[in-house]
Amino acid sequence: MTVVGLAQQGALIVKNSRWLAVIAAVIIVAPALAEARAGAGSSSGSRGSHTDQAPAPTQTAPTAKPVERSTTPQQQAQKPAIPAAPQSGGFMARNPFLSGLMGGMLGAGLFGMLFGGGFGGGLGGGAGLLGLLLQVLLIGGVAYLAVRLFRGWSAARVQPAGSASAYAAAPRLTEAPMARSSEPLLVGSASAQLAITAGDYTTFETLLSDIQTAYGKGDLAKLRGLATPEMLGYFSEQLSANASRGVENKVEAVKLEQGDLSEAWSEAGLDYATVAMRFSMIDVTRTLADGKIVDGSDRERTEAREVWTFLRSRGGQWILSAIQQT
Repeated sequence: MTVVGLAQQGALIVKNSRWLAVIAAVIIVAPALAEARAGAGSSSGSRGSHTDQAPAPTQTAPTAKPVERSTTPQQQAQKPAIPAAPQSGGFMARNPFLSGLMGGMLGAGLFGMLFGGGFGGGLGGGAGLLGLLLQVLLIGGVAYLAVRLFRGWSAARVQPAGSASAYAAAPRLTEAPMARSSEPLLVGSASAQLAITAGDYTTFETLLSDIQTAYGKGDLAKLRGLATPEMLGYFSEQLSANASRGVENKVEAVKLEQGDLSEAWSEAGLDYATVAMRFSMIDVTRTLADGKIVDGSDRERTEAREVWTFLRSRGGQWILSAIQQT
């Protein structure tokens, strides 16, 4: 083989090696860049006592993935109380004293009859008859007392509880209409335990844009005032992982397309609001070395659908506390 042929083969090997290196880099980086925006790719954060519960379904997000990472301790499911087994049998079975008394009296009478003493217990003539009458009257009195006790016990059991009627009379609440893409205002459900105002919805929309934009700039100082320390830690991990791979993610022009309230509640001095949001943005990832685009587009908008939970202290400002994928 000539020197020229060897040189051509060497160049071809070098060229193929470069392509293999590019392909390998794409294979390694692509899975991590598939979901590059803030909080994307996982469900993390805390929702107070609702962390282990699925958010209430909405038109924007009928389902949401459970929280996978959280600093909130997992709550142990409480076992339902086992109701006491109902007592079987009749009244005598539930009142052994009375049944024993009557059984003893009847047994004594029958014993006397078998041995020739009559039902009166061995007394003859008028005395035997008198004893029989006394026993009959005594048995009748005991039976009458038993019937009175049984009626009183039955009346006490069927008396309705006072609290049940209050819930039965309460009217059912209907849901408010959902927001449309032409009017990106979040509309709450009437069944929410916490009243959410129009100003709160505007704050949620602003937080969505500000958090994604600050994340795209890698501005942790800005994010510190928009999210809980827990969520700030997750964002920091994402940004560090991008830097380690030699890429940076830019998120710009965030626009809420549709959103609605899943649930809102108060606990332990904090207010929570879980909101389903569909939004679009310019989401692009470039290499730090030469600025080449490795994921997304700087011209075409991409769309995402997520469930965000916000919290605030009483009288404080709303901040992000959890993001869940749909």
